[in-house]
Amino acid sequence: MFNRLVVLSVALLLSQAGNTQTVLQKVNSYVKANELALLKEYKEFVAIPNVSSDSVNIPRNAAFIVKMLESIGVKTQLLDGTTPGVNPVVFGEVKVPGATKTIAFYAHYDGQPVNPKQWAAGLEPFKPVYLTAPVEQGGTIINYKEGEPVNSSWRLSGRGAADDKAGVMTIIKAYEVLIKNSIRLKHNIKFFFEGEEEVGSIHLGEIFIKHKDKLAADIWIISDGPRHVSGKKLIQFGVRGDVNMDLTVYGPKRPLHSGNYGNWAPNPAQIMVQLLASMKDENGTVLIKDFYDDVVSLSASEKVALAKIPNIEQTLKTELGIAKPDGDGKSFYELLLLPTLNINGIQSANAGKLAANIIPTKAEATLDLRLVAGNDVARQIEKVKAHIQSKGFFIIDREPTDAERQLHARIIKITHGSGYKAQRTPLDLPAAQSVIKAIQSTVDYPVILSLSAGGSLPLFLFEQHLNAKVLTVPVVNYDNNQHAENENVRIDYLWEGISTMAAIMLMD
Repeated sequence: MFNRLVVLSVALLLSQAGNTQTVLQKVNSYVKANELALLKEYKEFVAIPNVSSDSVNIPRNAAFIVKMLESIGVKTQLLDGTTPGVNPVVFGEVKVPGATKTIAFYAHYDGQPVNPKQWAAGLEPFKPVYLTAPVEQGGTIINYKEGEPVNSSWRLSGRGAADDKAGVMTIIKAYEVLIKNSIRLKHNIKFFFEGEEEVGSIHLGEIFIKHKDKLAADIWIISDGPRHVSGKKLIQFGVRGDVNMDLTVYGPKRPLHSGNYGNWAPNPAQIMVQLLASMKDENGTVLIKDFYDDVVSLSASEKVALAKIPNIEQTLKTELGIAKPDGDGKSFYELLLLPTLNINGIQSANAGKLAANIIPTKAEATLDLRLVAGNDVARQIEKVKAHIQSKGFFIIDREPTDAERQLHARIIKITHGSGYKAQRTPLDLPAAQSVIKAIQSTVDYPVILSLSAGGSLPLFLFEQHLNAKVLTVPVVNYDNNQHAENENVRIDYLWEGISTMAAIMLMD
């Protein structure tokens, strides 16, 4: 079924190649003629601090987006939830006379926290500059003067330059290109730009519930995350879910001299690492009972799509300095369809120059559980708890009492967030086929279809509260340092992102 639909889509695309190519040429010509103005505006946008918790600057970001939309005639408003102080959603709507279908576009404008001291010399999170390449690859800062030509292979640095202001920019500018060139739209368009994605979209559900009628659409396009490692355009049909668990193992009530008490006092750091080591084997396979049992099996068409994704293992092994990946021989994209258990961090007393000869009082670790289709957040947490309990631990969710310390040899405190489950959209969804056809019209190679992103977004909320169909269309380079220091975006990927979003707005 899937193959037949793709063949029909490509055949129809070829029959309309002349008209589609004319539109694509108009889009590319407009971008080329206005690239300096587009980049100047984008640098102003990236320069506004956008850490989710920044109550002063988050509204400035929202106001900048409103200005961008209203300057091209889009009616906008700020959407809130029922909780006071929610970071605003910028909503815009374009109603096309005679249109019977609606396409909604989503991106987020908030970003991860920053530590400026961790950025390379000369780079600052909110002072965007051009680079010849990522600094980790030997890139250097370009002494650029406003108005000079810009090489499309350069990078623009800055927090949010890739994740996810690039999504906001390419969506808005795609619409701008179309109306500036008097290209007729076929469908109603809705814009939805969120300001809390990096803190888990904690109020997104209530915003959806409050504004459900306003947010109805036939398909939602999510612009977030990177394209394929090869640079080819990519459509993702799902995302992982996510939940974190915080673990604390207790030792003596005060730090003890390791000479005087070693061999007698239990060391919580040793206990913690032994516990964590029991959760995985040497190939990275999770050993927790039933951890993989409820994963939804792939359909025949999904297996075909998975097999067609270009191999990226050797590229990543070379770039990242990895000799043998985890996964027991499974491919990178195959592993994205399995739940994970990752140690985000572990700490107990000090190491290196600050190390002291002590037995510490406690050891702490944070686990990151990524969920896939079929997993339930509470059920996955309970699997981990059951494993810990089987290792002889007494589980609590608060500090232990003196009585509990005397009664139980191994005590662990476990707390966790609410998390959210994974989401997956069927490959043969008619609207998805239209998106495939549209993006395919912008490139001369087969667009890659991925069943799931590696990262997580609360896309199940779109299905749960809006009864919506969702696809993710990334636009940025894979080596963008998302969430890390020296974040960057390739300039030509911004231009290609505009053509991608414009093609979706015009799809059949």
